[in-house]
Amino acid sequence: MPSYRIGSAFGVPVKLDLTFLLILPLFAYVIGGQVERSAELFNDAADVGLDVGALTTGPTPWLLGVVAAVGLFACVLAHEFGHSLVAMHYGYEIDSITLWIFGGIARLADQPRDWRREFAIAIAGPVVSVLLGIGATLLAASIPVGQGELRFVLLYLGVLNLALAGFNMLPAFPMDGGRILRALLGRTRSFADATEISANVGKGVAVLMGLFGLVQFNPILVGIAFFVYIGAASEAQQVATSAAFEGVRVVDVMTPIDRLDLIGPDATVAELLRRMVVERHTGYPVIESGEPVGVVTLSDAREVREVEREAYEVRDVMTRDLVTAHPDEEAMAALTRMREHGVGRLLVLEDDRLVGLVSRSDMMAALEVLRESDSLGDAGEDRIPVDPRP
Repeated sequence: MPSYRIGSAFGVPVKLDLTFLLILPLFAYVIGGQVERSAELFNDAADVGLDVGALTTGPTPWLLGVVAAVGLFACVLAHEFGHSLVAMHYGYEIDSITLWIFGGIARLADQPRDWRREFAIAIAGPVVSVLLGIGATLLAASIPVGQGELRFVLLYLGVLNLALAGFNMLPAFPMDGGRILRALLGRTRSFADATEISANVGKGVAVLMGLFGLVQFNPILVGIAFFVYIGAASEAQQVATSAAFEGVRVVDVMTPIDRLDLIGPDATVAELLRRMVVERHTGYPVIESGEPVGVVTLSDAREVREVEREAYEVRDVMTRDLVTAHPDEEAMAALTRMREHGVGRLLVLEDDRLVGLVSRSDMMAALEVLRESDSLGDAGEDRIPVDPRP
């Protein structure tokens, strides 16, 4: 879903996902529809003196629902800033905080590998929620009885923040509790092993959560379980890939320039397609006067109708915004850049000179070789980078 930046705080961009705009009215409706029941529970539990009749008259419950829903997501935002500010204290860059259908996400540019730092960053969010919950509850106690609407909202937010903190402490990686579990496991295990164990625990908790949601006919809980499961699997895969690529540079997996098939900008699209069939490539660097000027792919060529392919040249369809890598940078960093930009290959430049090309297929072939070597017992030895191409 697309997200829209609405501002920033402490130098961190704050975004709203489109799903947030869909879920906010639903939350307001659900909270508004439960005002009577919630007020009675508050009165029974703590005798707070709420006038249930006044809270449920006319449009009042729906106004309370809107205010409480907005307040809830404001508290979620504060929860994410708890993570972010501690991460920034340790020197980690925060790409953004995004509010979406299931709460908030603070995106760190890099994952902490030190277990103490990860523990501090992960626990910060629940700590903020607990403090907000206690603060809102104490503030509600100081509100005069005649201001029942404000007292109700504060009590509601107090309970929800405490529930939010408790829910996030479940060991369901990649939730806060799962990251805390990984941090504690990281005291005696490698980062990759700690991630694998916590991810497996997270997937198990997600399955139980999903089954409970189905029994309770709770689609939100089922949705959370689904994304927890997917998030745990994705994080485990990414960390395993990063571990396999440790010490491997782009130069170790790229196709060097002397073995690279190139094409000029004045070649026709028809010629490009013929070469793709013969040479079995789906993308080429475009070189003019010895300099890289673009990249052309099969999808670019397909945009031209068959009857016009002799008339159009590569320069008319190629991508001019080059996404590049340096031969000495880590292979994992290059793979991450491919994902971020949605491309299948990177031109490898050294001093603005083309020295090779690295593709996703190169990366996956190298990854397969590296994992196979680890499974044969070479993980503890110095590995010689393997060129996966014949």
